[in-house]
Amino acid sequence: MAVGYFDDDSMLRRVVRERVVGLSGPRALLVMAAHPVAWQGFFTHTGARDEPYRRLERTAVVMNAIGFGTREEADRLTARVRRMHARVRGVLREDAGRFAAGTPYRADDPALLLWILGALAESAMVVYDQYVRKPSPDEREALWQDYRVVGRLFGIPDDAMPAGIAEFEDYMARMYAGGELHVGPQTRELAVQVVMRPPVPVWARGLLELVNQITVGLLPGGIRRQYGFSWDPAREVARRAHAEYIKRAVVPLLPTGLRLVPVARGDGGAGAAPQERAAA
Repeated sequence: MAVGYFDDDSMLRRVVRERVVGLSGPRALLVMAAHPVAWQGFFTHTGARDEPYRRLERTAVVMNAIGFGTREEADRLTARVRRMHARVRGVLREDAGRFAAGTPYRADDPALLLWILGALAESAMVVYDQYVRKPSPDEREALWQDYRVVGRLFGIPDDAMPAGIAEFEDYMARMYAGGELHVGPQTRELAVQVVMRPPVPVWARGLLELVNQITVGLLPGGIRRQYGFSWDPAREVARRAHAEYIKRAVVPLLPTGLRLVPVARGDGGAGAAPQERAAA
């Protein structure tokens, strides 16, 4: 039987298999894009602004291969991503917060890759904690160690990643407080057009509004303010009550077919040929 990097007992698979953890995606995207150099290298330079949903689909395909596919499959797709990152070089075209115009960037910079990984990991942790169940300290440690495996696959050296969950939390706190994050006009446009107004059928627009409110509520306060999203204590109380209701009364009662993502149920698996086409 083919072996993957993770199995059903791994914390990463236990977290990302939950369909509700998909709520972490928009938050992660907005957190990533709040770093102006990451924005330039991973969004503007690679064409994600022009074809954002195709880019997000490719990312999901690779992450599914890592979480649920074989090691061979994950290695093949992440090697392709690393080759793409190695070709992305440039300089900032204008000032962005503390970063001056002309600041160089490259998409394989471990510091930028760590910010992308951190946004993914922290967002999944936040949603799992608030909407599924509160993991124990040991489980949180195990989850971060799993994300370190993901980081290695994308080319981040071990010594460039926080060693444990406490160090990871310190890293994210420093980033939020350290002045590197700056949301400019183009990034706000991403927030509105890509995250807040994706193309959905008419029947789903009410659900989209709910998801948007959850996304705004889950953002760190400083980033939320930079994006210009309004928020207040009453909305936060309502969001937390809604999250608690989903955690206690909805998720535990859902049948597997509704609760878990298809790839985790074995009926939307990561076959090599379809994945390679999607990731190309």
